Amino acid sequence: MFDIFIQTHFSAGHHLRNYPGNCEMPHGHNWHVEVTVRATRLDELGMGIDFRTLKNAAARVMQELDHRDLNQHPSFLDKNPSSENIAAYIFASLKEELNHERYKLYSVLVGETPTSAVIYREE
Repeated sequence: MFDIFIQTHFSAGHHLRNYPGNCEMPHGHNWHVEVTVRATRLDELGMGIDFRTLKNAAARVMQELDHRDLNQHPSFLDKNPSSENIAAYIFASLKEELNHERYKLYSVLVGETPTSAVIYREE
């Protein structure tokens, strides 16, 4: 088994509706993201997945989220754009594209700060 990941980021604002504290106020983060693919075997070049494939897939989703008010994003109109929900959204957005006979999407990490992050994966 090989876990292959890339790190990326996006900057966006949000607020947590009905949160009992200052996170209910509009604010922003430089979100850091790790996308991990789990490969069961390598291709003829000795790779589980080409980093370029992984980077391009993640970049498409980062571009959609970057410099936005996440509360206005269609996926977060009816739920808070928490780190947990953002990680699940990124995973769902990449799941089909990063599914192959050798590898599949394993997890997405989303962090608001260098010391606070969540990891989403499907069992």
